[in-house]
Amino acid sequence: MPRIAKRRKALLSKVDTAKRYPLAEAIKLVKATAGSRFDETIDIVMNLGVDPAQSDQSVRGMVTMPNGTGKSIKVAVFARGDKAAAAEKAGADYVGAEDLAEKINAGLTDFDRCIATPDMMAVVGKLGKVLGPKGLMPNPKLGTVTPNVEAAVKAAKAGQVEFRLDKAAIVHAGVGKASFSEEQLVQNIKAFIDAVAKARPQSVKGNYIKKIGLSSTMGLGIKLDLAEVAA
Repeated sequence: MPRIAKRRKALLSKVDTAKRYPLAEAIKLVKATAGSRFDETIDIVMNLGVDPAQSDQSVRGMVTMPNGTGKSIKVAVFARGDKAAAAEKAGADYVGAEDLAEKINAGLTDFDRCIATPDMMAVVGKLGKVLGPKGLMPNPKLGTVTPNVEAAVKAAKAGQVEFRLDKAAIVHAGVGKASFSEEQLVQNIKAFIDAVAKARPQSVKGNYIKKIGLSSTMGLGIKLDLAEVAA
């Protein structure tokens, strides 16, 4: 415990937790406070002015990080024939049809993205109780139900990130690693904020983005100056 308290005290000496920082300065701080021996993930958290209980105020989407995320993404693809071959060529980790469904029912969930061709949804639909709670169910609105599985796999592998509103009206995601340059993180963060802004439900009135914070895996939360980010 003393070691943890000492580290936190050192971090607090660098960060004013009540201040709202310009993006460039916040990134400098979040990198400076990521002092672990491993390459910490840089996370973004956005508190939105929506009501998660209202179905017409859900916020969900996909965004491709300009510089990737620094994370290796495993992809499962439901497809047959030429589509299955294309998915394998694109780098999918698991490809199949009924055989893949059997493996998932037996406990295979070691993947981060599930993609399916439209004709495979009859098979995938039966996996709702397994894939749904994990947020892995293919969805045409997110581009994970598509005849172009090759492009979908490549996008996932390149650093495409899914975001979705939780019960606390928050969306969050990893936007890179502490080893990324400041410019790479700026580009990724701006892309994520822009995607969430564009996903604003039409029924939402008033202030949509209420707070934005950055942090590293083991670091402190750093608040962003919303006016500066918007500008």
